[in-house]
Amino acid sequence: MADHHLDITGDVCPMTFVKTKLLLERIKPGETVDIRLTGQEPLANVPRSVAEHGHEIVTCAPESDGSPIHRLIVRKALSSP
Repeated sequence: MADHHLDITGDVCPMTFVKTKLLLERIKPGETVDIRLTGQEPLANVPRSVAEHGHEIVTCAPESDGSPIHRLIVRKALSSP
C-alpha cells in the first residue's frame, strides 16, 4: 500500500513529471507514491526522470491485463543526490 497517490493519466509531458516531482518534494524520505500514468512518452520519461533524481522505482506494470494505464510505484530517496 502506497503512502501517496497521483493520477497523471490526463496529463502530457512535461507536466507528468512536473506533477510527480512536486509531490516527491512534499513527501518524507522513504515514503512511497502510487502514480497512475498512460501513454508511451510519460511511461518512458517519468520513471527515467524519477530514477535520475535518485528515487527508487519499486514497480511499473499495467493496471490490469491489456490496460493502457500503468501503475508506477516510487520510493522517495532517503537523501538528495
